[in-house]
Amino acid sequence: MNDALATSPRRYALSFTTGALLAREGALLAPVYVGRRDWEQVRDDAVEDNLLQARTHSTGVRLVRETVKRLSALTDDEVGMLIEATASERAHLMWAAACRRYELIGEFAEEVLRERYLTLASTLAYEDFDSFVRTKAFWHEELAAIKESTLQKLRSNVFKMLQQAELLSDAGYIMPAVLSERVAARLSARTPSDLRFFPTQTDTEQGAAW
Repeated sequence: MNDALATSPRRYALSFTTGALLAREGALLAPVYVGRRDWEQVRDDAVEDNLLQARTHSTGVRLVRETVKRLSALTDDEVGMLIEATASERAHLMWAAACRRYELIGEFAEEVLRERYLTLASTLAYEDFDSFVRTKAFWHEELAAIKESTLQKLRSNVFKMLQQAELLSDAGYIMPAVLSERVAARLSARTPSDLRFFPTQTDTEQGAAW
């Protein structure tokens, strides 16, 4: 029994229904972290001062908590880059943060979004996400147990993130990622490379294919 438990896949975190890409929020909290270097302090300061300009205290708490979760998945250098990044760079970094923080999103990005791009499929639809979740549910009981309404929220938020990151058009067409050199360098420096989360193909991969 212990052996079975030891080989069970890690449970997916499924708490990404607050906000979408959170690029604006990330840009607002990044300078606070650079000054504090303490995520707990960032969270407390942001809530107390309503840095995200939420309409209610409870909404502010949720937004701050979720943004900090995503930002803490980035390196200190990447958080610093958010401060003076272009809108496109910021969106790409926050997409990478979401993929790192939430394994389900990262696997969907790599196994479905990028795979479809590399095999010249031009679109990505809700059905692709649902099929992906059904397959993962064989090994993850937390997915098999979720309500349809929860699945719809998760799916909707992932697609909103993709659209806000300019990786998917409103009509569902996959948009090749145009990464700046410095963002691409940061992402590719990781092992495995975080370029796997984007609809793109590197020169190295093209060479390896030959």
